[in-house]
Amino acid sequence: MDAKRISVFLSMPNGEIQTDPIVRHALESGKEVFVPYLHKNPLSSPGLPLRVMDMVRLRDLRDYESLVSDRWGIPSVDPATVHQRQRIFGGPDAHHSEKTLLDLILMPGVAFDIDSRNGNIRRLGHGKGFYDYFITRHNAKVSSLGQNRPPVLLFGLALSEQFLSSPSEGLVPVGSLDQPLDGLILGNGEIKYPAENKTE
Repeated sequence: MDAKRISVFLSMPNGEIQTDPIVRHALESGKEVFVPYLHKNPLSSPGLPLRVMDMVRLRDLRDYESLVSDRWGIPSVDPATVHQRQRIFGGPDAHHSEKTLLDLILMPGVAFDIDSRNGNIRRLGHGKGFYDYFITRHNAKVSSLGQNRPPVLLFGLALSEQFLSSPSEGLVPVGSLDQPLDGLILGNGEIKYPAENKTE
């Protein structure tokens, strides 16, 4: 996958796929690696979430290894350093590039399945809508820049147990803002694609 700028979530110590090897490999391969950062929404308006997610760039492997775990054991960017980092949205400072866009987002989830009606890969998140709102804003940024570029690729990362492989296991609910995924990578190395794009 020829993605230059990628976003990777940082894992809890257990209960979800471990992304540490992915982050290390991407940094060592010269990729620009961005990780999620939650903060208060600077836009105050009815209907908008109070907290939103941005993606901030890791400088290098040493920077990644210096992150301190939060109360859930997730390595986290120090809020005091965020204004010094390149990020996708951010604020009006020297470290925010108006033209910075992602090529690939690797997303967590609670459960995933494939819609038998249209072949879409569906993702059930943790219910806060952080990724849905981020992707909506990212797409709007692409449109505002008038760039002729492929849409950001969306891939889920999951333990094999998180993939519901048959209708009897239940259906993953989706809302109007939920984006179908371009692929799903399972812990056993298997990759699922939408039915219409399946190459296996």
